[in-house]
Amino acid sequence: MEYLRHIITVQGVATDPKKVDAMKEWPTPRTIKELRGFLGLTGYHRRFVQNYGILSRPLTNLLKKNSFHWDEAVEEVFEAHKLAMTSAPVLALPNFVKPFVVETDASRGGIRVVLM
Repeated sequence: MEYLRHIITVQGVATDPKKVDAMKEWPTPRTIKELRGFLGLTGYHRRFVQNYGILSRPLTNLLKKNSFHWDEAVEEVFEAHKLAMTSAPVLALPNFVKPFVVETDASRGGIRVVLM
């Protein structure tokens, strides 16, 4: 079933194959506007890619004022980014038969919660 640009199956939630094809075939950005479009498309699917923020940081840095300079190193990052986005795994749905555990940690600086 297709829902909010994702495919939901018995196995779990996956990216829409049409969007994956769009990412795979995205041409090399020549302007900041084109780069923003690519990062917008991939950012919507960021939860499927481990360390998305670290992976996209070199591309995001190009969006800063007077920083857009495309070279071979950036091209390699762009291609690696496309590869990571197009080989995203299926996110498994929780098994509601098993118990859930909530782990918390609080301090003056904030609260951290993990659902396991």
